[in-house]
Amino acid sequence: MKTKLLSLLMACSLAFPVKAQSYQPTEENLKSRQEFRDAKFGVFLHWGLYAMLATGEWTMNNAKINYKEYAKLAGGFYPSKFNAAEWVAAIKASGAKYICFTSRHHEGFSMFDTKYSDYNIVDATPFKRDVLKELADECQKQGIRLHLYYSHIDWYREDAVWGRTGRGTGRPNPEGDWDSYYTFMNNQLTELLTNYGPIGAIWFDGWWDQDQNPDFDWELPEQYALIHRLQPACLVGNNHHQVPFEGEDIQIFERDLPGENKAGLSGQGISALPLETCQTMNGMWGYKITDQNYKSTKELIQYLVGAAVKDANLLMNIGPQPDGELPEVAVQRLAEMGEWMKVYGETIYGTRGGCVAPHPWGGTTQKGNKLYVHILDLQDKALFLPIVGKKVKKARYFVDGTPVKFQKNNEGYTLLLNDVPTDIDTVIELELD
Repeated sequence: MKTKLLSLLMACSLAFPVKAQSYQPTEENLKSRQEFRDAKFGVFLHWGLYAMLATGEWTMNNAKINYKEYAKLAGGFYPSKFNAAEWVAAIKASGAKYICFTSRHHEGFSMFDTKYSDYNIVDATPFKRDVLKELADECQKQGIRLHLYYSHIDWYREDAVWGRTGRGTGRPNPEGDWDSYYTFMNNQLTELLTNYGPIGAIWFDGWWDQDQNPDFDWELPEQYALIHRLQPACLVGNNHHQVPFEGEDIQIFERDLPGENKAGLSGQGISALPLETCQTMNGMWGYKITDQNYKSTKELIQYLVGAAVKDANLLMNIGPQPDGELPEVAVQRLAEMGEWMKVYGETIYGTRGGCVAPHPWGGTTQKGNKLYVHILDLQDKALFLPIVGKKVKKARYFVDGTPVKFQKNNEGYTLLLNDVPTDIDTVIELELD
């Protein structure tokens, strides 16, 4: 199996070799990894009590709100307009293949029915509905995979060990009780992987909270093994901003494409694991009423393409409103992205990063002997492609099949375009031999 695993992992043309590891993924896990890479596009949903404050998911920490006072928000949380079917339908219409939902964020509130804490959406709110169960059922019904975000840190629980965040929430004991908290997390993970059907991935966050305490042991190998034991096909990812750890199945980048570090959170090397970059649709993860600075449809599509040409998925975030609806602008963006994906999805889904590396003008995706040239920003009517060792048999505009002339020299091929490209993404399909 090890030889097969390494051959699958090294298929990523942009990746560095990974070190030998004792973790051996199952056949189900390896299959799930490839299906994840094929999906290319998912939607992140950051939803919790913080939506009620409408100032972002870090408000409890940033405003130093006492944990007992913050918990009172639950008594008024009644998202009367929540409709899982409408959420999933809107997301599916965008062309996204999976949803990642915040089961428990740093605020410590569980957005599912858990028996290990009363601080959850069923027991602590007048809403009394398990929104995760409704979402999971609807994902199954509509054919969308469900991934679950799970925070390793908790600004509410008294047994959670303090890190560099959440220090102003009034909890009495900085030392916490690690054994108690670790058991709590694993009990919740067991619930999530037992009560909600197939889960595509567990998406961890918060490891970085102990980055000033390098000797802190999160006991991740045991936790990862629990997940793989409960659902062998479930992928493990961790937004720790490091190269992947033992037992992880995907590598996550935050607010940057792999190899970039504009936001200062993604300077880590690129592994041979399936890649995913998460990015906000506006400026925040959780709902912020004053943040209407939504990226244009063009920006979002080009970010999706930018991820695909780097052989990565895009996990695009939306912060649902406190009333349970997705913001109107977000739904509009989803619909517009979906219209584009109806036409160009073939050049994204199931592809891998192409044999021509990304350039300022765009990049390439590849599927079999077809190379898709994605031109995002080109001021000329000619484009040189350093393709060597392969022969270009045909070239055409993907959208309508119009032939594209090309010239060959010792260094590659030059495409001779009819006009200077002006579309969001002008795609040229090459047939290689």
